[in-house]
Amino acid sequence: MKTPALVQALEEAHRQLGVAVRRDRGPFRGGRCTVDGQEVVVLNRQHPPEAQLAVLAESLRTLPHEQLYLRPAVRAALEDAWAAGDAGQQQGGGDDLAA
Repeated sequence: MKTPALVQALEEAHRQLGVAVRRDRGPFRGGRCTVDGQEVVVLNRQHPPEAQLAVLAESLRTLPHEQLYLRPAVRAALEDAWAAGDAGQQQGGGDDLAA
């Protein structure tokens, strides 16, 4: 499955869980936050789909995603993104919201 299709699938998963997804431009990485009592994931529209996938995957990690049906390719991409994020944190990486 190509990355843009994976991003779309993860956006839909968020919507099914009641989390809005927004795309904005600016000097930020993106992530989940609360705006006026509503949970929102903000994606940087200037970033490539791979970066957007990483933001969506990290957000979905802490949501009750187990209750959703996700295609096997989408679940595999989630697990890969989580493993890559964990490896990056172990190597001294971290959350850089301004990247």
